[in-house]
Amino acid sequence: MRTRSLLALVGVAAALSASAISPAAAEDTPVLTTGGVAVANGDVLNASLASGTAATLYSSSTGTSGVSCAASGFTASVTDNPTAPGAATESLTDHTFSSCTSNVLGVLGVTSIKVDNLPYTTTVSSAGAVTVTPAAGSTIQTTLVLRTLLGSITCVYQAPSLTGTASNTDNSIAFVNQQFTKSSGSSLCFSNGYFTAKYAPVTDTTQGGGVVTVN
Repeated sequence: MRTRSLLALVGVAAALSASAISPAAAEDTPVLTTGGVAVANGDVLNASLASGTAATLYSSSTGTSGVSCAASGFTASVTDNPTAPGAATESLTDHTFSSCTSNVLGVLGVTSIKVDNLPYTTTVSSAGAVTVTPAAGSTIQTTLVLRTLLGSITCVYQAPSLTGTASNTDNSIAFVNQQFTKSSGSSLCFSNGYFTAKYAPVTDTTQGGGVVTVN
């Protein structure tokens, strides 16, 4: 009888320990995971435009005049991935645009689009809020070189920050009508640029290209 009592006591203690550990394990889920595994600091994340979409920089938030790119992508490295709920931090090290065209009157084509002042700091919250900010004392800046009837012109656009949304539906990050202001350029450069793009899926190339989930 005494042996059975001791065994029963051990069983109860083990059950209590398991119930105490399980909630803690759930709470240890980080903000970013891939295939249920934590995205580690230093992991490289990558994404291109969602299929069938374009990255655009239009002269107004409701118009369709400006620049459209059929190809775009970004690369970022994770610098902090805390326990959810919270916000993960990344360093955006590369952001490219290609296969770009323009329908602005007087513009014959797009020579190049370059994102300046990298890296930028990107935060992704458990709620899916994405914020992109430059280094202190700097700005988010994009330089467009356009071919026109009068020759080549350079248009420089700046923004203090960008905000977007991360979604687990398609493992995407989307930006809608993020406003840039022209800081330099000819009269053929529109005064404001509104940036829209959707990147999907976001993958962790360090961990075999698995899609990234926000928790």
